[in-house]
Amino acid sequence: MQMEKEMYDVTIIGGGPIGLFAAFYGGMRQLKVKVIESLPQLGGQLSALYPEKNIYDVAGYPKVKAQDLVDQLVLQAKQFKPTIVINQTVENVVKMENQHFQLSTDKETHYTKTVLITAGVGAFSPRKLNVENVEQYEDKNLHYFVSDLNSFSDKKVCVLGGGDSAVDWALMMEPIANKVSIVHRRERFRAHEASVEQLKKSKVEVLTSCEVVDIKGDQNKIHTVTIKDKDDKEVHVNVDELVTNYGFVSSLGPIKEWGLEFYKNSIIVNSRMRTNIEGIYSAGDIVTFDGKVKLIATGFSDAATAISSIKTYIDPTSRQQPQHSTTLFEKIKV
Repeated sequence: MQMEKEMYDVTIIGGGPIGLFAAFYGGMRQLKVKVIESLPQLGGQLSALYPEKNIYDVAGYPKVKAQDLVDQLVLQAKQFKPTIVINQTVENVVKMENQHFQLSTDKETHYTKTVLITAGVGAFSPRKLNVENVEQYEDKNLHYFVSDLNSFSDKKVCVLGGGDSAVDWALMMEPIANKVSIVHRRERFRAHEASVEQLKKSKVEVLTSCEVVDIKGDQNKIHTVTIKDKDDKEVHVNVDELVTNYGFVSSLGPIKEWGLEFYKNSIIVNSRMRTNIEGIYSAGDIVTFDGKVKLIATGFSDAATAISSIKTYIDPTSRQQPQHSTTLFEKIKV
């Protein structure tokens, strides 16, 4: 049984892709690492919301399925045997007299020399479809998450939404479904230009400037989605499956109460990923600084910078600029 007061060099709050890479890089810099994740599995939003979704903007991968990326990140991180704690939410962070930190979760207490917050956009929940009687279909053929793409094989699928995820789902389902329709309330999609261009060339039925006004079905499933166009003309779309992707409502929850400086729900950090509290660092989509771009690719860079800064904070004789990875691996003898 792990001692309650075991001290770690860095405790990473958030086990998504950035937290996982930070755990790996912490091992590379020979730090004792713990990861605390509030969800029952690692991977953050990629595993919880988009496991089947393809990602196109990670260096070295022309495209990679979200869960496959997570699986590789987990393998990479576990090379250095970090302590992984899942299904716990950090509720409070207190700086002790010795300048170390006590982290209280909903289940236990953790102790660490430094903290690295990689919590993405915080806790999240989907924006619901706002029509009558929608709740009775949420565990049936109305989906806010897609965990198994094959379950849509040979089905008539209607996708609601106009962002990247909605367009990506429509494109990914088009080769395997019987028919795919996408309904967006605006004239233009908010997805990447290349994805929209691909959508126009596909066999997906595109219904823009349209809004869902009703759904009809029996006790077990939705059969028809009724939409209205900009001229108030009604169109009825027959469906086997309805996928709603109107985005997600996120909340940083208790993180807001820890005394950190924020700008528009993002933690303010400097170029070394330091927050206003000495010993607390942050990386990924949760941070902001001049020129910050919120992508997985840039989050990996934030993580490496944060870990290197933590290394020099704990050991001032070490260098912010690490040696090449081959040299580090030879030293550590993984």
